[in-house]
Amino acid sequence: MNAQEFSAGQWTRAIGTGVDPHEYRRVTDDLTSVADWGPSFARTAHAHVTRAEKAASSVSAGEHLLMAARWFHLATLAPYEESARAAAEADDALSRALTALEPGARHVSGDGFTGWLRGPRDAFGTVVVVPGLDSAKEEFLDLASALLARGLAVFAMDGPGQGVLAATTTLQPDYEQVISRVIDVLGVPHIGLVGLSLGGYFAARTAAMEPRVTAVATVSGPFRLDWEQLPPPVKALMTSRTGGADAARDFARDVDLSTLAPRITAPLLVVDGEQDAIPGVTNGSPLAHLAPHGTYLSVPHGDHLLGNARSDWLPHLSDHIAHTLSGTGA
Repeated sequence: MNAQEFSAGQWTRAIGTGVDPHEYRRVTDDLTSVADWGPSFARTAHAHVTRAEKAASSVSAGEHLLMAARWFHLATLAPYEESARAAAEADDALSRALTALEPGARHVSGDGFTGWLRGPRDAFGTVVVVPGLDSAKEEFLDLASALLARGLAVFAMDGPGQGVLAATTTLQPDYEQVISRVIDVLGVPHIGLVGLSLGGYFAARTAAMEPRVTAVATVSGPFRLDWEQLPPPVKALMTSRTGGADAARDFARDVDLSTLAPRITAPLLVVDGEQDAIPGVTNGSPLAHLAPHGTYLSVPHGDHLLGNARSDWLPHLSDHIAHTLSGTGA
């Protein structure tokens, strides 16, 4: 795959992350190979950090740092020898941004997780945003904003093998144990989960096993994986994030919600894009139909993570979580 094909494939995901589409075009138009992706995106992120350091107000500085965090994270989406550094810089930029913009935001870490808790301390509900195979807490800032606007508290996390923890840990099949520890540390009696891509599987799996989950939504989450059919780039990424080919194969074979879906008692919204067709991946329709209180939203023109169709699902998902946690119904 050449640089322009790769850039086109990442277009809606990057725009869904919240970067400026014109800046994305300027950066990617100059790429001569996929190997240029990481360095070019990191340079763009550093330019935003420089703007933050020269900003005339803490608000402007924080906004530039949030944008830097996005670009640093996106730098990790292509093979890049400095990926661990870019992930650490994304984490640092987000930390500095929230310190400037939201003094009440709290950094929370524990066994196998790290992230930021934002929103009112007396919020009527708290939502954990669960990232996927190569995503991180810096990718879904717009989702967090939509949930915060509805009065919710939001904990955006990196778990094992994700984001800033990817350099030192590997993906954990029993991810529900991590989220249970998150809930323990947050100290809230009821919680909502929003999982994206592979994070959708983690969220659904947790909802089946953790009774404190009272609202859940998945976006482009797999119901089942078939290792033999997965595309080589996905296999390579999973191999990297799990620590080896055998671990990746075992991990993929464990991704199957057939027996867990009927155990999800919380109201569940499953969001899929009909243009999201990855060989070896069964999308979320069976999950929605097997869960006792599942509903299914399929967007005809939506792709993976539906960055090209945000207005078709993001308000609805945010309302589903808010209404469920408030007890007013979806």
